[in-house]
Amino acid sequence: MRSVHAKLDLNLLIALDALLEECSVTAAADRLSVSEPAMSRTLGRIRKVLEDPVLVRAGHTMQPTPRAVAMRSEVRALVQRARTVLAPAGHPDPGSLTRTFTISANDAMVTSVGDHLLTCVERQAPRVTLRFLAEPPGDHAGLRDGGIDLQMGVLGPLAPEVRTESLATDHTVMVMRPDHPLATGDLTAERVADARHIVTSRRGRLRGPLDDALAALGLRRRAAVVAPTFAATLLMLANRHDVIGFFPWRQYRTNVRTLGLVTRELPFALPPLQLSLAWHPRDDADPAHQWLRSRIRDSVQAVLERDDTPTHPWGADRLGRRSR
Repeated sequence: MRSVHAKLDLNLLIALDALLEECSVTAAADRLSVSEPAMSRTLGRIRKVLEDPVLVRAGHTMQPTPRAVAMRSEVRALVQRARTVLAPAGHPDPGSLTRTFTISANDAMVTSVGDHLLTCVERQAPRVTLRFLAEPPGDHAGLRDGGIDLQMGVLGPLAPEVRTESLATDHTVMVMRPDHPLATGDLTAERVADARHIVTSRRGRLRGPLDDALAALGLRRRAAVVAPTFAATLLMLANRHDVIGFFPWRQYRTNVRTLGLVTRELPFALPPLQLSLAWHPRDDADPAHQWLRSRIRDSVQAVLERDDTPTHPWGADRLGRRSR
C-alpha cells in the first residue's frame, strides 16, 4: 500500500470527480477532453489506489460502489478547493485587507512619501499597518530573507534577483538659517567650501558626492559634524546659524519651510538622486503587494513630482542669477 501511495498522482482526483459525476467512462472522457481508452486506464489506476472497483457495470450503465458514493462529496470539495488555490488571485479588497508591510527607507522618504502613503492607506485599507525601518548599513539582505517587503529611496547594491523600479529623481540643495552669511550675496564654490558643514550619513562617512565635486574644482570643505539622519541635520541647522547642510530638495522642502530655513541652489553640479523601489520577485504576483506598490507610485507622483522652486530670501529670478 505504501508504494502505491508514494506514486499517487493528484490529477487522479480530477478524473475521479468526473467519473463519479458522470458514472460513465465515455462521458467523463468527453468532460476532461481525453480519449476513452485513456480514461479507462485512469479508472484502472484509481481502482488500484483505492482497492475498490469505484464503478461497476449494471446492464448498459455503470453504478458507483458504496465506497464511491461515500466519498463523492469529499472528492468534489477537494477538487473545488484545489481549483480555488490554483486560480489567479485577482484584485484584493483593501477594505478587508489585514496585513503588516515592512518598508525600508531613509527618513527623507518616510517623512515625505511615507506620510502621504500613510494617508492613502488609512483611507483605503484601515487594517493595514505600515512598519518603516531605517536603511540597513549592509547589502539589504532583508528583501531576500523576507525581513522587509519593500525598499525605497536611493538604493545601494542589491541581490541580482531583486526587482527594481525607478520612481523619480531629486537634486541636492544647500540649506541654512536665514541669518547665515551664505543666505545672501554671490554664491561661489569657494564660499561653499569655506563654510562649516553638517554631513548627513547613516554610516558616519565624512565624504560624499559634494566632496568629489569640490575636489574637481581644487577645493576642500570642513565637516564640522556628521549627523546620522536628515531629521537630525535639520534640527541642528534650525538651532545653529553658523553651519550649512545639504538635502534632497523634493523630499524635504516641506520640512525646510516648516522650520523657517532657506535654500540655495549650488553653483556647481552634483549627480542627480535616483529614487527607486525594490522588492523580491516572490512578491511580484501578490495582489496585496501589487496594491501597495501602486499606492507608493501614487504618493511619489503627488509629493515629489510637483513643479516647485527652492525657497530663498529674494526670489527665484535673483537666485538664478546669483547662483550661476
